[in-house]
Amino acid sequence: MENVHILTQRLTTRGDYLPFNAEQYINHEPQFAHRLVEKLQTTLDIEELLNIYSEHAERITKLSGLQFHTALGAFELQGSDKQYTPFSFELDLNGEYLGKLVYFCQYQLSAAIKQKLQSIHQVLIYPLRNALMYQRVLQLATKDSLTGLYNRSQFNDSLAQRIENGRRHQRKFSLMLLDLDNFKQVNDNFGHKAGDEVLIEFSNILKASIRTTESVYRFGGDEFAILIDDPEFVTNKLIAERIMHSVGHCKLMSKYGVTTSIGFTLAEGADCEENIFARADKGLYKAKAAGRNCARAI
Repeated sequence: MENVHILTQRLTTRGDYLPFNAEQYINHEPQFAHRLVEKLQTTLDIEELLNIYSEHAERITKLSGLQFHTALGAFELQGSDKQYTPFSFELDLNGEYLGKLVYFCQYQLSAAIKQKLQSIHQVLIYPLRNALMYQRVLQLATKDSLTGLYNRSQFNDSLAQRIENGRRHQRKFSLMLLDLDNFKQVNDNFGHKAGDEVLIEFSNILKASIRTTESVYRFGGDEFAILIDDPEFVTNKLIAERIMHSVGHCKLMSKYGVTTSIGFTLAEGADCEENIFARADKGLYKAKAAGRNCARAI
């Protein structure tokens, strides 16, 4: 029978098992912590922080995945395999709740491993807090405060980037413009609070109707846009039908008699931002002229 070498070690004081490579970490913990601090201070990107941190956490235990859940959303280590057992740790700094750090591991975490992970959490929380503050500032600059959708400024940047990517990599996309039919009467007859409720509900419908590769934007008022990865009009039509179906079956929209008109167009090789926007806008105008509550392509 061949010899079998088990790459774990027993801690005599606790009776727990740690991975073999954890011995180096334990013996040189101050040096590793110092190097981790230096690396974490090089970025304000949360996913990059998770990547840097995971390399050090791997010295303590084998990870299959790592997530960080916050009020701003969930951030994930690239390539995470979430089929294994999750182990969650709440992170806070001086009473300020930052979020929940979730490890995915094939094997159970012993008490000793958990203790070691919690010790390096103290190194992670300050860079994470700074990254979260930076993320909030970015959202204020790029997000609509009422709906949480991207704003017009972000749309302009995204549209220009899509056009450039299309030219370089032959990646086609389309632009969809939408507005709400009879929205003005909601504000006039029921007040702006009711109007805000309609806008929020419509925003939720849009977010639920798209794939992860699409992005939704609010220009202001009841005007919205969606950038869609689509070499043809197939995806546009499916998304438009999905949106109109959801609006038609929404109790809040029906209560106020609100529907949506949609115009969309496919980007062409020679397009600039003004050209593609003008065509989609023309499609929206055609939908209005056709009696509203419909979609038209240009």
